[in-house]
Amino acid sequence: MSVPSRELTAASPLSPPNAAGAAVGASPIGRRYDRSIVDGPLAPAVWRIAWPTMLTNIIGGLQGIIDHAMVGNLVGFTGNAAIGVSWQIFIIVIVFISSLFTGMSVLVSRFVGAGDSDKADRTVYQAFLTATFLSFGIIAPVGYFVSPWLLDLVHAAPSLRNEALPFLRIMFLFSGGMMMFFMLGTALRAAGDARTPMVLGVAMTVLNAGLNVILIRGLGPIPAFGTAGAAMGTCIASAIVSIYSLMKLLKGGWVVGFPRHHGFAPDWAIIRSLFRFGLPTGIQGIAMNVGGVLMLSFIGSLAQSAAAQAAFAVSYSQLFSLVTWTSVGLMGAAAAIAGQNLGAGKPDRSAHAVHIAARYGLTGAVLIGALFLFFPAQLLAIFGMHGGPVVAIGVQLLRILSVSGLFIAVALTYTGGLQGTGDTKSPLYISIISQVLVPLGICFVIKRTSHLDPIDIWIAILVGHITRCTLSVLRFNQGKWRTIAVDIERRAKG
Repeated sequence: MSVPSRELTAASPLSPPNAAGAAVGASPIGRRYDRSIVDGPLAPAVWRIAWPTMLTNIIGGLQGIIDHAMVGNLVGFTGNAAIGVSWQIFIIVIVFISSLFTGMSVLVSRFVGAGDSDKADRTVYQAFLTATFLSFGIIAPVGYFVSPWLLDLVHAAPSLRNEALPFLRIMFLFSGGMMMFFMLGTALRAAGDARTPMVLGVAMTVLNAGLNVILIRGLGPIPAFGTAGAAMGTCIASAIVSIYSLMKLLKGGWVVGFPRHHGFAPDWAIIRSLFRFGLPTGIQGIAMNVGGVLMLSFIGSLAQSAAAQAAFAVSYSQLFSLVTWTSVGLMGAAAAIAGQNLGAGKPDRSAHAVHIAARYGLTGAVLIGALFLFFPAQLLAIFGMHGGPVVAIGVQLLRILSVSGLFIAVALTYTGGLQGTGDTKSPLYISIISQVLVPLGICFVIKRTSHLDPIDIWIAILVGHITRCTLSVLRFNQGKWRTIAVDIERRAKG
């Protein structure tokens, strides 16, 4: 059973208040929260929040790699391409709903920094209500019916489309559990507890792996579902973990929970704040992933489109996730610590924490990039790719990504610093420029003026990542995030 980390319970109730002071009605400082985040050494605090998330993401990334390897060996590289294309489309949904969780993270980290557990818990519950309505009331029915059109948009070949359509529809219909898991992990990390979501993430990954072994290849009376089995395993595992987590939030015992004294109705003041801080992140994510879908359209127009799409699905969507998911862990740590320290009235500590997280991210990207640079063919062989144009294109892409990862790792940590302090609009503008206009513009110009090759697309991705890193660092160092105010109206008790 998952329990809160030791730091959350070890602080003395006699600890002095932080710089911001506790709000009226808040829990006594030190009773629930890890105050070393705003009072102790920063490097250990960053690492303490980052490493559980990094480990969870790496394990989850390895699960994705296992899925791709199983599908690649049982179905063929068409199955790999189908999963990659489907995820590129479905991720748009994930990032939109997750934008609410970014807004939630901004509020929760500030309230935890100020010692106000009442506002933190109310924020978590309202994020849950909103995400549930969006997942089951809008995304599921709309996604089911528009899936064929979305696959046509990326020029999916008929064989790829046959594999991708059931996968995509399953994900749209039954991804509510996954959204709840993302919400919980974000809330706990914003409050300073990264270990509980790590334990839950490992449990979900183990469940997912076991289910996928059965559902992809079949076992006894259970037929082999192939590519669709990977989607089924993901949805079932996330639903099981999410049901358990919701029970814990209702009963209490974690660093955040559902409030007991404010009823269960929507609180529109909080929901407006969620959208105020989260919507720019959602638009940012949608823009980036629409850019990704359009990039798939360029890949689909290549002479060897099927091989290029498969290489992209494995090299970028799966192997490169070893860089991005590690950096996302540091991004979450930067956001939580920067937000809490700003809430405690210590902006200099916020800035220092983000710089530390960036150094950690760069170190990890160097190590992973070395694998991409020196062992690309061996990595591709794990997915059943042993020769032909798909391996040649994949090796080419991995070597470009070994450099690209250095820039995206730094960019993500500074993005976390901006978002955690409440500046969610700047990353939106930066992402539209660097992840949409720059790479797609390069591909468009090359295609119109000469012949577009795979290497042109890979270099366009690299230039986009360099641009994002540069703009993110410059914007954070301007320091305008120091003056952003965060609060919600206190609703009268009924």
